[in-house]
Amino acid sequence: MKDFFKYALATVVGIFMFFIVLLAFGAMSIVGMIASGESVKNVDENSVMVLKLSGTMSERSEENPWDKFGGDMLSTPGLQETLSAIHKAKANEDIKGIYIEAGAFGADFATMQELRGALEDFKQSGKWIIAYGDVYSQGTYYLSSVADKVYLNPLGQVDWHGLCAEPMFVKDLLAKFGVKMQVVKVGKYKSATEMFTEEKMSDANREQVQAYIGGLWKNMCEAVAKSRKLTVAQLNEYADNMATFDDQQTLVKKKMIDGLLYTEQVKSEVKKLLKIDADEPISQVSVADMQNVKEEKKDGEEIAVYYAYGDIVSTPLEGGGGLFGNSHMIVGNEVCKDLESLMNDDDVKAVVIRVNSGGGSAYASEQMWHQIELLKKKKPVVVSMGGMAASGGYYMSCNANWIVAEPTTLTGSIGIFGIIPDRSQLLTQKLGIKFDQVKTNRHSDMGTSARPMNEEEMAYLNTYIARGYSLFRQRVADGRKMSVAQVEELAQGHVFLGQDAIKLKLVDELGGIDKAIAKAAKLAKLDSYYTSSYPGKASFLDRLLENAQGGNYLDEQLRLTLGAYYEPFMMLRYINQTDAVQARLPFYLNVR
Repeated sequence: MKDFFKYALATVVGIFMFFIVLLAFGAMSIVGMIASGESVKNVDENSVMVLKLSGTMSERSEENPWDKFGGDMLSTPGLQETLSAIHKAKANEDIKGIYIEAGAFGADFATMQELRGALEDFKQSGKWIIAYGDVYSQGTYYLSSVADKVYLNPLGQVDWHGLCAEPMFVKDLLAKFGVKMQVVKVGKYKSATEMFTEEKMSDANREQVQAYIGGLWKNMCEAVAKSRKLTVAQLNEYADNMATFDDQQTLVKKKMIDGLLYTEQVKSEVKKLLKIDADEPISQVSVADMQNVKEEKKDGEEIAVYYAYGDIVSTPLEGGGGLFGNSHMIVGNEVCKDLESLMNDDDVKAVVIRVNSGGGSAYASEQMWHQIELLKKKKPVVVSMGGMAASGGYYMSCNANWIVAEPTTLTGSIGIFGIIPDRSQLLTQKLGIKFDQVKTNRHSDMGTSARPMNEEEMAYLNTYIARGYSLFRQRVADGRKMSVAQVEELAQGHVFLGQDAIKLKLVDELGGIDKAIAKAAKLAKLDSYYTSSYPGKASFLDRLLENAQGGNYLDEQLRLTLGAYYEPFMMLRYINQTDAVQARLPFYLNVR
């Protein structure tokens, strides 16, 4: 028996020591990965930067810490990091060109437009760009068409069929479960609620959707036509005749691509451009590598670039998601604290706020409007609009000293709405639940699940929403130096492309974030300057713990399972956590 306890104790001690050693090795590995990820990267002579168009591009990279164990240091591409990499590659004498590898890629149109602009700027240096893909989506072809040569797999495909917006309507689906949405809105173009109350688009919504879909397609065609030496009429003819299913040789004849090559043949073309022998390896650097390439240190004053993208909320939603399934959110009170810190930082001479949001909480939008009002009293504030800066996104932006938008940015949508689910039929008729109550006042039970709101209560809500809309209009009028009457002509929830918004004085200039930074420097009267990005990214440990909770993984699995139905169901999931009064675009802009 004595020996049994002795061996058992030895086994327990051995297991304990094994885990201690394992944890020590794990800690050293993590430290090593972090150190290697932050080490300075030296670019070899005669190198090529590889730009992989795959995944979903957000404003900034959102690294998954678990990917580091697989050697991928930047799993999700970010516009900020990609633009930085292209700018560095242009200035780096050792990088001779960019190789675009087209894949399954997703981004909003303004993001693609800004990225394409950076690639065009790269070519101004006299360096080359080569693109290759097995299949080009319309978005990846739009980006890749900027290349000097566009190659396709001999069995590949170029998707080119035009754009389509296909809103979803779930009123009848909700009715099957005994659920009805009680809606109050201001603005005939404010269409975010239509998916719950209508069976098709209203005439006003159809008008604005047709306008911005047509504008997006026109921008795409004009850019591709210029690069490929085609006409817009030819590209429309190709789309009407489904070039997507053309024979590959026909695509060459139509000048949509320059040749049909396999992967190793493309490598040979790149080697010719690099003037190296066929048996020599190609020296490559990725977007992730470029983050650690040393950049010439800039002297001067600091301009802060603050990134605000995702749904606008008053407080973070449980589960870390957004109404669009977007893991990133603009949390009103957190943004206000950050902007207050930048306001009080004497080293920061100007602030550029990068906004990419379809809106959300009207309350949070108002708080951020007020904070920007305080900020611009001390230093210039310039807004750079991304894919969307509409409704609440425009609310928070309109008070800046200057607004820069891409031609394809969706903006405006000045209007608000309130939406309260009525589940009384589900509970009382479908499920047979009975309610009884005791109350002190006539409307003590307003918002109860036992019944819908009555006419008097809806009238109160109408008055409240109208007051919020009036404030929104006033904020725009104050920020844009317009009269309320002038704003009303542009309001009613109407959505505009950036190229139209500039004519209406809703924005001041067309361009990307570089133009916004240059304008901020001019307003601050800075001869030399450098930029710093805010807010700071989460630490490796914080990201590790966040991912360990599994929320992002579950959301990704739901997205894969539900497909196009994911966003509407996410809205239903989070609706009780959001403010009742919303300033946002349609919940899901389904453009394909």
